[in-house]
Amino acid sequence: MITSLQEKFSVQGLRFESTEGGLVKAVIDTPLATAEIYLQGAHVAAYQPSGARPVLWMSAKSLFEESKPIRGGVPICFPWFGAHASDPKAPAHGSARIRTWDFLSAVSNSDKSMTVCLGTAIDGFSVTFAVTVGEKLTMELKVSLPDDASDSQRFEAALHTYLSVSDIHAVSIEGLESSNYIDKVGGTTPTTAEGKAIRFSAELDRVYQNTAATCILRDPGFDRAIVVEKQNSLSTIVWNPWIAKSARMPDFGDDEWKEMLCIESANVGECAISLSPGQTNTMTAIVSATNL
Repeated sequence: MITSLQEKFSVQGLRFESTEGGLVKAVIDTPLATAEIYLQGAHVAAYQPSGARPVLWMSAKSLFEESKPIRGGVPICFPWFGAHASDPKAPAHGSARIRTWDFLSAVSNSDKSMTVCLGTAIDGFSVTFAVTVGEKLTMELKVSLPDDASDSQRFEAALHTYLSVSDIHAVSIEGLESSNYIDKVGGTTPTTAEGKAIRFSAELDRVYQNTAATCILRDPGFDRAIVVEKQNSLSTIVWNPWIAKSARMPDFGDDEWKEMLCIESANVGECAISLSPGQTNTMTAIVSATNL
């Protein structure tokens, strides 16, 4: 498979590798940044601007096994978020992140970035995921319902972006001060906007709804800000599992909660998308890093 992929997509700065667990990944090396994208889940597992720290976080305990989620990077949650509404045996966050996608194309761009595209079909939807690796990491999830579909269909989607931080106690997130949210720690409690930046002192799992805001993660320990912009996304999820939940997850190190958090661009819950036959929805997340 590696040989056939390399022959078919012969682009400078792109190579394919396999892992011990048998997963295949595309390794992208441009003058501006490097990245890794697994075909399982179309999963962006690494993004690092040239001369800078890695932006994405990966767990050292991630399994990297076929049909099992990869812990860290940017899992794609689709076509549902969280538990399935009616089937408790269905995989959490949908099937997109545990299936192997087709590698469709790779193009070197004039601005020294590279764009690759992967695709699959899930539950009647046609899905493509375009990733541009350059000065910024741009991820575009496009979902289409074929013309011959029998009826409209609803879906949820999230780009579950894990970000690397120096110390969870010292960072803050700006941009959601005026947004109401659902507090998922211990339930699904609707909570009014707090009017202040987000800081972390315990497990935090919030779904901010009806917001298209850009988020800025300020990290004085790394002397940087990570900016998460989005388009056609009205949900933002912010998550850190803290101590107890980390210890319960077999693919998450007990102390790794200190060095990560998630800012997820999404359309979930009341902001889920309904498509009629022939319609397409495109959600985009753009991640970049700058010095403080």
